[in-house]
Amino acid sequence: MHISIISCVPKLLESPFSDSILKRAIKKGLVNVEVIDLRDYSTDRHKSVDDYAYGGGAGMVMMIEPIDRCITDLKSKRTYDEIIYMSPDGEQFSQSIANQLSLKQNLILLCGHYKGVDERVREHLITREMSIGDYVLSGGELAAAVIADSVIRLLPGVLNDETSALTDSFQNGLVAPPVYTRPAEYKGWEVPPVLISGHEAKIEEWRHEQALERTQKRRPQLFKKG
Repeated sequence: MHISIISCVPKLLESPFSDSILKRAIKKGLVNVEVIDLRDYSTDRHKSVDDYAYGGGAGMVMMIEPIDRCITDLKSKRTYDEIIYMSPDGEQFSQSIANQLSLKQNLILLCGHYKGVDERVREHLITREMSIGDYVLSGGELAAAVIADSVIRLLPGVLNDETSALTDSFQNGLVAPPVYTRPAEYKGWEVPPVLISGHEAKIEEWRHEQALERTQKRRPQLFKKG
């Protein structure tokens, strides 16, 4: 998989891909992540990528020209399955969407900034808009990192145990059940006996019951969706 992330503040994206699972995935060649500095596509001598909004009002708007030049350049090098704009009013990102995107070959993630992008970018240059929640960030970089992380960990070979991703919260429409590790008893707090019984069928039954109970309590909207 190849992921191109377009940003006007690319240094914000250095840390997420330089450690842990994502770093290993990149090092193993399972994914290539390139962060593109949008200012490289500005023809302004100050490398500006934003301007005042037509009609007035507070805040600056990202201009269409550098974005168009950047996307055109990227598309000249490979065919992209999706060009996704990070936006607070976009489609709500979910595990189901992460699963869908993990099957793609090439993705562009466009990070908004300031008051957002010129609307013509959204009308003509992108294929999808995505939000990670009903709140506003200073820019789309953190949202892009979240989406990239969620997608990359699903790629074959990224996790040491590939079944781990299949038991994550939301994969089966439920949140994950409680998990425990050693010691079996700590300060009088004990691990549920069924988990150390060695009885696989009973353990799976317990986990499913706990997942149902926890989902109903913490994410009741998931039951309504079902």
